[in-house]
Amino acid sequence: MTVNPLAEQKPITTADGSAIRSILDSSNAPVTRQSLAEAQLPANGATQRHYHRQSEELYFIIEGEATMEINGELRRVCPGDGILIPAGAWHQIRASEGAPLQFLCCCAPPYSHEDTFFE
Repeated sequence: MTVNPLAEQKPITTADGSAIRSILDSSNAPVTRQSLAEAQLPANGATQRHYHRQSEELYFIIEGEATMEINGELRRVCPGDGILIPAGAWHQIRASEGAPLQFLCCCAPPYSHEDTFFE
């Protein structure tokens, strides 16, 4: 059994500039087909717009509100919202001005810097 407490995971910076803590991936568990991370953005902070050729992503908003953009479509998201980001879809998330944003990110296949592409 593998149990990784979030509080014990050290933050890393992804290729798009987000600060994440890997909860479960191949660096800290016997994971082969997916990854799970917690991400945070400061108030009004945003990821760099990008896409992944291989990875399908799921975001789950824990705290704060944001604007999610997927392939040019904008939508407000808030705690409790789950977001599907298909592989190959351009995307960006921006925290609202009022508070920081905290969300979970699941990638299948697992997140990698090499699978992150920018404009």
